[in-house]
Amino acid sequence: MDTKIEKLTAGTEAFSQREEEVLRRAGSIIKEGGLVAFPTETVYGLGGDALNRESARRIYAAKGRPSDNPLIVHICQFEQIHAIVSELPRDARRLAEAFWPGPLTMILPKSPCVPDETTGGLDTVAIRLPSNPIARKLIAYSGGYVAAPSANLSGRPSPTAPDAVAEDLGGRIEMILDGGDVGIGLESTIVDLTVSPPQILRPGYVTQEMLRQVLEKVDTDVTILAGDTGQAPRAPGMKYRHYAPKGELVIVKGEPDKVAAYMNSQAALDSERGERTGIIGTKRWLSLYRADVVKCLGESGDVESAARNLYAVLRQMDQEQVGRIYSESFAEQGLGEAIMNRLLKAAGFRVVEVS
Repeated sequence: MDTKIEKLTAGTEAFSQREEEVLRRAGSIIKEGGLVAFPTETVYGLGGDALNRESARRIYAAKGRPSDNPLIVHICQFEQIHAIVSELPRDARRLAEAFWPGPLTMILPKSPCVPDETTGGLDTVAIRLPSNPIARKLIAYSGGYVAAPSANLSGRPSPTAPDAVAEDLGGRIEMILDGGDVGIGLESTIVDLTVSPPQILRPGYVTQEMLRQVLEKVDTDVTILAGDTGQAPRAPGMKYRHYAPKGELVIVKGEPDKVAAYMNSQAALDSERGERTGIIGTKRWLSLYRADVVKCLGESGDVESAARNLYAVLRQMDQEQVGRIYSESFAEQGLGEAIMNRLLKAAGFRVVEVS
């Protein structure tokens, strides 16, 4: 399959005539059962018709994704939610007023029109209204309901730039809409509103503290920063290894000087065994590290920069053929919790604490 790549201007509602035509064609592809990758404010998504069971099957096949891993349904107007849910609680309205359009996904009871293929066999549906203008226009031209997991091969780091999408899915899908680099860099926060109190199933840019300003009580699933429970996933990203580079990743926790000493010693041992090594860290401590490849996530304490750069850095490690990777850890609060969630999933929960 020849994958067409079309460059568009991100961050504006005023698309040119050419861009409008590209978006109309992309919408037609989705309506006809095809797949289109597109930018959101979080990561690039792989879009198909959310109400077409064959489109959902195509998404799973293109990504190599397990079919029990639910897909998120993207809408472009709040009113569209009524057709795909059987119940809309007041808390959902309150969260939508506070965070939509934006990087928040809500899990609600699904209506019969949403096929089981889209929801991974669950009787709930994950819904998001993105803020990216390209995404919203595409959704409108596609009929209003676009199922879109991240536009990468299953298990790989999510794509934050169009080149990463082409690397993974070129030749597997009909079109890639190139909207440049995304802004946030981590997938949306997922909140389950079918339980009381509501529960965060995947942390993201919208933090627990922000949610509690709206709903007062919001819990966090205990497995977010722990290993796999072996249960069926209730939301995207819960069950399977995700976000992972090809090399083996280990997270190292402790005082910075001791973390650096441990990572340097391990990297030296790995090199003696013929392994190409890498270290991921923040700018303040970068000069301490010794490895074949050292990558910076940003200034120390700048979690937004770390979130934005994380997946790109993991992919760079693959491009430089690094076999063993060591990474600094982050404080498990606010956006740092989301970064640690992704790192832990990428590392298969391999963590070393040094003292």
